[in-house]
Amino acid sequence: MGPAGGTARPGCFFGVYLLYCLNPRHPGRVYVGFTVNPARRVQQHNGGRKKGGAWRTSGRGPWEMVLIVHGFPSAVAALRFEWAWQHPHASRRLAHVGPRLRGEAAFAFHLRVLAHMLRAPPWARLPLTTVRWLRADFRRDLCPPPPPHVPLAFGPPPPRAPAPRHRAVPFADSEPTQDQDAKARCTLCTRALQDEEHPLCCPHPVCPLRAHVICLAEEFLQEEPEQLLPLEGQCPACKNSLLWGDLIWLGRMGTEEEDDDLELEEEHWTDMLEI
Repeated sequence: MGPAGGTARPGCFFGVYLLYCLNPRHPGRVYVGFTVNPARRVQQHNGGRKKGGAWRTSGRGPWEMVLIVHGFPSAVAALRFEWAWQHPHASRRLAHVGPRLRGEAAFAFHLRVLAHMLRAPPWARLPLTTVRWLRADFRRDLCPPPPPHVPLAFGPPPPRAPAPRHRAVPFADSEPTQDQDAKARCTLCTRALQDEEHPLCCPHPVCPLRAHVICLAEEFLQEEPEQLLPLEGQCPACKNSLLWGDLIWLGRMGTEEEDDDLELEEEHWTDMLEI
């Protein structure tokens, strides 16, 4: 299988978190946000608007980040998740989730919404790494529970593993040999692999699998033909079990420049992220 909840994936971190207000003047207040750096984002919220915090949390701290969902394949995917969690009544995907009940705490309501989101399309098919409780004393069982491919974890997220800045260009300085030509073809359809296609490779040692994304997706979805996005499958070459999300992350290594200062404010994205 792929990396466990306690193992860092290489590349960018995209998470959607739940804050809980510890200020006795604002008991039970919560806030949902997006971050690429959880520790820094908490400091910004507690520092107020001037330090980069959101206006809805400014002056109401201290805030504690108690839960974070991470492993989103892109910032946009995480921001869409954040928007729906903030506005479940406005998301057509969550029409089955009832409104907040009389006497239901905001914290309990947000956990109820999250539980249903993780089981509803399109989020149920996302290759999420973890639903992570950062404060064990706030932990509650989610009902319904997360899908089997989304593990629960506890404690701070593991340090982000470095990704190479540049993808190596194979065979650039030499004439292609017969063996190299074989490696440059899709294991499944035998058509040529173009560099810009970022073929998927099995992470297991000595496994020769190199495949187009669409070819391997169709292979994994043979038993779920009605789906568009696989969750996991058996490597057609070495027969090991693989998580689709891990293959995509490995295929993206080195294809994007990391920006440690990236922090997108959700208020700027609301109009373009409604789902």
